Amino acid sequence: MATLAVTPHSLRCLECPSGCQCFAGTRTVKCVSKDLRAIPQDIPGYTRNVIITGHNIFRIGSETFQELKNVTTIILSNNRITEVASHSFSTLSYLRSLDMSCNHLTLIHPEALNIPGSPLKELNLSRSLYNYTSLSDLTTALRWGGLGGLLSLDLSGNRLVFLPPGMFSHLPSLQHLFLGNNSLASVYNGTFFGLRRLELLDLTRNSFRAFRGDALGELERLGQAPRILLSHNPYVCTCEIQDFAVWLKSSWAQVGDVEALTCASPWEFQDRPLRELGVQVIGCHATSPPLVGIRDEVGDLSLQTSYVLLGLVLGFVGMVFLFVLYLNRQGIKKWVVETRDACHEVLEGYHHRYEIDTDPRREYLSKDVRVEEKPPTNGSFGQAHSDNRLSQLPTDTCLVQIPSDTQLKPGSISVDL
Repeated sequence: MATLAVTPHSLRCLECPSGCQCFAGTRTVKCVSKDLRAIPQDIPGYTRNVIITGHNIFRIGSETFQELKNVTTIILSNNRITEVASHSFSTLSYLRSLDMSCNHLTLIHPEALNIPGSPLKELNLSRSLYNYTSLSDLTTALRWGGLGGLLSLDLSGNRLVFLPPGMFSHLPSLQHLFLGNNSLASVYNGTFFGLRRLELLDLTRNSFRAFRGDALGELERLGQAPRILLSHNPYVCTCEIQDFAVWLKSSWAQVGDVEALTCASPWEFQDRPLRELGVQVIGCHATSPPLVGIRDEVGDLSLQTSYVLLGLVLGFVGMVFLFVLYLNRQGIKKWVVETRDACHEVLEGYHHRYEIDTDPRREYLSKDVRVEEKPPTNGSFGQAHSDNRLSQLPTDTCLVQIPSDTQLKPGSISVDL
């Protein structure tokens, strides 16, 4: 009789986490809206697809998917995830698709997306970046994540207003880039640097009013291969949009939704297709169609001319200042002399006070001369005591003589000199 050996690992492969549904046929585990606080740790080992949505899972750690070696697809949307720790998916060597949309990502570790072998092909982070700090973290994670094999990146619906230059430079295999439903107002030089295999670029539903200068140059550097979507933007059809209108006529095959590009303002051109606009229609006067390259060179020349004019103006201002000083040289000299004399008088006053304060005769003038009462001897009052005091005074001391008929009361008499 044959026996079936049952091991803990085999039991784990047959179990299904509480509150989840397991489908052995498709090797899928689905946990939807069960108010989970963490990713279940008893997911069957045969699982290829993990779908966990509608929970309160705030953190994805390095130990979360440590035992799931065969997973190829992970969907973690709408879980209020705020943090993705380092090496959260590093053990998933077969992971092809990762969906973390509709979360509140505020902290993304630089090595959060690092997976040896770069197996990840699709990354969905739409409506997930909470603020600009999370965008900076994502830029670093894309740079350090080793995502050389990534084919699709979705960053739509994140209220992005700016894309750091070179943000996608470490994604050489990227083919689909979704940036729709953001608040982008301009494309700068180097924004799409390194995207050599791009096939689709979605810039719909942003805040673009026109594409000029660097923006058109950046789109041209993408080549003729990618299909660009630019509709549902508030284009302002004034003279500033004529470069973009000319570019659309020459690149209509590259812009996939060129027929849907219409003016949002001013009111006389509202809902009018951009392809129908021309220099005469807008009211601008030009002798030849503007070219992006020529405009860039003219812009550089204008900038150099501005610097030259600024230098001339500053030189003229300096000459005027020196001329004013020359005309007022007598007044300046008089002011310097008066200031010097005033300082000299102040210093002399301080010197005079110093000489008075250091005079040794002030010590005798500041002391009290006390005359003690003694019985009259030989018709004189205090003669011995007075003679003794007189012998101690300097020779040039002024003395005051007390009349002989002055009546003195018993006690001591003090005379202050």
